[in-house]
Amino acid sequence: MTKKERVDFIIAKLEELYPAPEIPLNHKDAYTMLISVLLSAQCTDKRVNLTTPHLFKLADTPQKMVKLSIKQIEDIVRPCGLAPAKSKAIHGLSEILLEKHKGKVPDTFEELEHLPGVGHKTASVIMTQIFGKPAFPVDTHIHRLMHRWKLSNGKSVEQTEKDAKHLFPEKLWNKLHLQIIYFGREYCPARGHIEENCPICSKI
Repeated sequence: MTKKERVDFIIAKLEELYPAPEIPLNHKDAYTMLISVLLSAQCTDKRVNLTTPHLFKLADTPQKMVKLSIKQIEDIVRPCGLAPAKSKAIHGLSEILLEKHKGKVPDTFEELEHLPGVGHKTASVIMTQIFGKPAFPVDTHIHRLMHRWKLSNGKSVEQTEKDAKHLFPEKLWNKLHLQIIYFGREYCPARGHIEENCPICSKI
């Protein structure tokens, strides 16, 4: 099977398995999504979704968030790990949104990546899942599967993102990155992966 044939097969199989993948992080708007994605760094989406209701009950807007102390935020988000850094970033970016963006989450990579705690991956998630702009966020699942499927060399997430954008049609990026995440969790885990039972690895 050529690389092009592998790519076509993967696209078709993912569409068959996940025709309408939902955004895994619970949110109601761009701001709550931004906070949820920030908290998901080195943490599971499930844990984030258990934690954010407590935070958003107190503060679901930048205006409310800046009224909390960093210590108050830290106490709530501790289960997500890296609490000191994440709570400081949440408070800091909320201040910047109020000072520079009228309380709104910006819709450009440059502006997003200037916010505390917001790297390229987080910005990519917001761009694609909130604003519907072409982006291909690479998390651990996508990084692992792209290498496992021999579509990238696995040396860096930057290279994986570059390869994914080159191999997959731009119109599919926003949906495809979610499909790959769900597939990685369900069929293609990092540990205990049985190739012959995997709907994609067993075929390519």
